[in-house]
Amino acid sequence: MFLKKLSAIALLTAIHIATAIAQDSGDGEAGIREATDKVRGYFDTGTDLMYAIGAVVGLVGAVKVFNKWNAGEPDTGKVAAAWFGSCIFLVVVATVLKSFFGIS
Repeated sequence: MFLKKLSAIALLTAIHIATAIAQDSGDGEAGIREATDKVRGYFDTGTDLMYAIGAVVGLVGAVKVFNKWNAGEPDTGKVAAAWFGSCIFLVVVATVLKSFFGIS
């Protein structure tokens, strides 16, 4: 007798929870869509920021490589490749992320 009442209560509780989740899914979906739209709106600004950071890193790297080259240090080519690679990485990451997420 007790098990029948307990199982009936558990069944009613499960139905109530499922109904509550089903009613709230519409608002949740709208919230997710709104958040997605906002993130997509800020993505172009973030990409421009990455390009600006790449430009600053490139300028700093150019100055460091120039100073090493004028000082006659032997590892100038290695440092130049590292700085150039970091700038290319920033530009490629921004471009790949744009195309990966389908943002034009």
